[in-house]
Parts: sequence; C-alpha cells; structure tokens
Amino acid sequence: MEYMPNFQLHRPKTSEEAVQLFQEQPDARFVAGGTDMVVNVRRGIERPKTLIDLSSITELKSIQENSNGLYIGAGVTLKQLASNSIVKKNFAAIAEAAASVAGGTHQQYGTLGGNLCLDTRCLFYNQSEWWRQSNDYCMKERGEICHVAPGGKRCFAAFSGDIAPTMLIYQAEAELLGSNGSRRIPLCDMYQNDGMDHLTLAPHELVSGIHLPKNLYGNPSRYEKVRIRGSIDFPLAGVAIRLKMDNGKVDELSIALTGVNPFPQIITGMDAYIGKCLDDKKLDMIRDNVRKQAKPMKTTTVAPWYRRRVIGALAKQLTQELAA
Repeated sequence: MEYMPNFQLHRPKTSEEAVQLFQEQPDARFVAGGTDMVVNVRRGIERPKTLIDLSSITELKSIQENSNGLYIGAGVTLKQLASNSIVKKNFAAIAEAAASVAGGTHQQYGTLGGNLCLDTRCLFYNQSEWWRQSNDYCMKERGEICHVAPGGKRCFAAFSGDIAPTMLIYQAEAELLGSNGSRRIPLCDMYQNDGMDHLTLAPHELVSGIHLPKNLYGNPSRYEKVRIRGSIDFPLAGVAIRLKMDNGKVDELSIALTGVNPFPQIITGMDAYIGKCLDDKKLDMIRDNVRKQAKPMKTTTVAPWYRRRVIGALAKQLTQELAA
C-alpha cells in the first residue's frame, strides 16, 4: 500500500449538491463506505484529485415500502440490508448476499450503491503500483494489452459484486440522478460486457436507490458463492436463484451470476423449464446451461475451468434446495 495522496474532500448534504460538485470536478470520484475505493486510491489504481463523500446525505439511507414495492437508498449499509426484516422475509437472496460480503467491519461501512458500482477486478490490475509497473501495465491501467487475453482487444476484468445478481433475479430498477434530473432504468441495463467500462451511467450520474417490485414479494431465493477464504475475499464465482413452484412444477425461474464475467449476468433460457418438474435430468440441464454461459477468464489465482464447474454445481444445488 502507498500513502494516501493529497486530494480535496467534499461532504455534500443532498444528492443534488453531490451531482453538482461532480459536474464541477470532472476527475472527482464518489465515495460512501470507501471499503473498495480507498484501497484502490492507496494502491494508485484510482488517482482522484477530488473525493465526494456521500455519507452525510440522509435521503440515500432510507428503506421505504409503498404500494409498488420496496425502495432501498444507495447509502443503506450492507449490514442494514442484511438485517432488515422486510428484505429478509421477501427478498432472501439479497439479505444473504449482503451478509456474505467480506467481514463484519466491511458490512458496517460498505453500502448498497458502492457494491452495485464496484469496479471490475483482475489479478493483473488489483496490485500495488510497483507490481503493475514491474509486470507492464495492462489495458485497464495505462497499458495497451490485456494480460488475460493478449490477443484480444478488450478488457476481461471480472465484476465481483455480491448484491447485483440477487437484485437482477428480482427485476430491480435503479434510480439515477444526474444533471438532467432523475430517471429509472432496469438494473440489468446499468451494466455492459466491458471490463474497462462496465457501467452505463451517464457522466456525473449518481445511483441514488433501487426499486424492488411488489409482485415478486416472498418468491423463494438463495445466494451462494465460492472464494478462497471464508471471509474478506471477493467471490470467485457466485450464483443467485429465484424459484417459484406451483403444484410441483416450475412457475418462475431466474438465475444470475457474478465473478465470472465483466458484468453481473442473467442466465437466458430459463423459460424452457416453466411448467416442468425439476427431476435430475432437468437439474443437470440447468447446471450445463449455466456453465456454457459463464465465461471466467484468468482474472484470479484460480483456474477458469474450476470456476466454470463450480458455478454450474452451485446453480444445480441451489435450484434443487429451493425446489424441495
């Protein structure tokens, strides 16, 4: 770790003030809990001259229920998200994911918005400055090639946030605030398959909250991941599943992944199981479908083939547990 560089710190009281500051400081970065951002600054990965601290904005910290569903502010901490009774009862996978992030101290400070906007990670990127310099910089950090795929023309750094896949399976919508006011988009549209630029946010746009729909309240769901150590480490592969059964047959099935692509990925083809019983053959088909769509690369110390096999096995196991 390097020493913290000099920078200006602003603590706005409202979301509008934060967005205005961002417009005035093109090189600024938003920071809330700082559990990932501060580490990146100390490693020289991020070099902001200005940080905009969102922790004093009260409006970002609310959890509100209404006739359309549940609204969760981007400033809600992971600990609050994991322990909230409404979330635990109606969106179990989200609570499980929040409780699985790093360690208890990280959950006290880390926020929903920060986890959703987590930078993509790679073995060749998330290193100290002297290491990156000694091994030649990569495409994502002042270099010209991707060390994971030297012959390619894009970055394959992996998205490793835990919360996003669990919200994707619940068809969440993101509320964004920018210079032109606020807008709502499907959360899945906030991401793209690009390790260098995985967020589709407009310049100076802030994620202010998430909306979860009322019609999916109480749908059974699970989240599980594998990592090198049982705490602190980011997921090598993670699976979120929402499964609703009706008279022993699939009524709704949604699966999303993290850690194996530059974006949190919804698995396609799940409509094929609607109205079907989940016997061993169908469970194996789901496992194989997940493996085919997961595209892990050498972005961690663990081999891609292992992560692909594990994520398929996790998907089968969680689907079987939910069906039972």
